[in-house]
This record gives sequence, C-alpha cells and structure tokens, in this order.
Amino acid sequence: MQYAKVGDAWLHVEMLPAKGGPTIVYVNSLGSDLRIWDGVVERLASVGYGALRFDLRGHGLSDLGTPPKLIADHAADVAGVMDTFGVERAAICGISVGGAIALGLAQAHPGRVDRLVLCCTGAKIGDAALWNPRIAAVEQGGVAALSEAVLQRWFPPAVHVAEAPELALVRNMLNRTTAAGYIATCVALRDSDLTEAARGVRAPALCVAGSLDASTPPQLVRSLVALVPGAEYFEIEGAGHLPCVQTPAVLADRIGAFLRK
Repeated sequence: MQYAKVGDAWLHVEMLPAKGGPTIVYVNSLGSDLRIWDGVVERLASVGYGALRFDLRGHGLSDLGTPPKLIADHAADVAGVMDTFGVERAAICGISVGGAIALGLAQAHPGRVDRLVLCCTGAKIGDAALWNPRIAAVEQGGVAALSEAVLQRWFPPAVHVAEAPELALVRNMLNRTTAAGYIATCVALRDSDLTEAARGVRAPALCVAGSLDASTPPQLVRSLVALVPGAEYFEIEGAGHLPCVQTPAVLADRIGAFLRK
C-alpha cells in the first residue's frame, strides 16, 4: 500500500513507474476512488505509460483532514502527491471534479502540466441550486440517500437494464464514500469557477465527453472546448459519465493517441 502525507492528511496513492512512456496523473470523480481508472491504467501500462493516482480527501482510503473548500485545495493535493513521488511534470487526466482539479493545477502550477485530458467535466459544474439540496440530503441520510439518483445520471439506461457488474461495484464505491468527504467536495464544486483557469491553459488539451452522460453532458464539455485554447474534442458514443469504467479501452486508446502527438 502506497501513501503520501499532504498537509494534514494521509492520502492513499498508487504509483506505477513508466517503462519508456510518459507518466499520467489521474484524478478521480466525486464519490469514487482511484480504482475507476483500473482499465485505462492497465491498457496504457501495456505500452509503457506510467500512472500516478490517488483517492481524493475523504474518498476511498484517504483521510479528509482539513476539508477542502475550493477546487484549488484539491489541486494543491495533486501537487503534493506529485512532489512525494518525484513527478515534476506529467500529463494530467481528470474526470468530472477531477477535470476541474486538473484545470486548477494548470492554473496554479502551469509548469507541471505537460498535457491535459479533461473527461466529462466543465469549467463550472452546477451551482448552488444543484449542490445545496445534495449537500442537505447527504447531511441527513449519508451518500446512500442519493446514490441511486446519481447512478441514473452516471450510467446509460442499457447498463441499468442489463444490471452490469460495473454498476454494482460503482454503487458500492459511491455508498462507501464518507458523508464528510462527499460534502466537502460538493462545496468545492459549488464555490469554484474554473472559467479563467480554462482560458489560461497553455498545454495541449483533450476534452472527452460521453454521448449519454446526464451529469456533464456533451454540450457542457463542448463549452469547455470553446474556452481552452486549441483544445480537441472527442465524444464516446454510448458512454455515460464514467467512460473510464464503461469503455476503458476506447478512452485509453484515445488518450494514448493524444499523448503521442
């Protein structure tokens, strides 16, 4: 088991050294942990890419410590994890809130970002009208109080009809997220706007959407593409909010092609 002490929190980390390719830093979504990247990491590791990934504060095995108030606080954790493992510069790949965190890192530490892969995300995800009721629901009943509604937005109807195994496992992951960790990240999303960070990106960027994503739909991702200078757009047909879980081979192959340019 690998870990990093960042500020007052012990963060659960997994480092897979590169074997001839670049290192990719992966940042997970709200209510998940580093395991959502398993399929992508395995496919890219087979062609030499390294991987550094970790559980966000209050998610997975990581401490919450001082609750993050803004996306910038999460971005500082990414920089701290990179410092711990001696990764000075890397491709940063984030999904959902992880994409917003990647934008925050690019704003705070542009020299540390070689390329950006921004999956199923936007410069501004939701507002108080979205996040406040969700925070209240979790305060009252824990993450399980809203997990089924979240899963309906994350996965396309066909996945639910088929009762796909990945749906069951992601449900378990989501339900086991601490209420405090989930709420803190909701607050950071509610109170952060990465529009200027997106406009200031100077690294090559790839923005990925799932055609059936109901949480961060393609139009939101396209609005991010319009902000990030020179960004590329790629849409995965039939994918929902977590293509790293639902279609990892397609996502990994597109990331690999982007990084080889």
